[in-house]
Amino acid sequence: MLTIDALQAFGADTADGLNRCMGNADFYIRLIGKAMDDKNFAALETALNAKDLDAAFEAAHSLKGVLGNLALTPIYKPVFEMTELLRARTDTDYGPMLSEVLTKKAELKALMD
Repeated sequence: MLTIDALQAFGADTADGLNRCMGNADFYIRLIGKAMDDKNFAALETALNAKDLDAAFEAAHSLKGVLGNLALTPIYKPVFEMTELLRARTDTDYGPMLSEVLTKKAELKALMD
């Protein structure tokens, strides 16, 4: 079961996340569970694999907002970096950033079990 302590150990800024949820830890943790099921993770991976920078930007930008609002810093940072590169339509290898996002997402999901 996911706890505030586990989120802190993961690297989330729980003070900020809880502040955005008016101090309601149960609500905050529920929102994190929903965020981990966000279809934009798969959409981002699909778009990057297809070299569709526009679709990748849309997915990354959406994830950036969700992850930022929940203060999930370890996942937010690489998503933020990708969003800005995609916004500029930078032709680069997004593979390492995507790998980091998916690895951190899997780490967080493992904490939820």
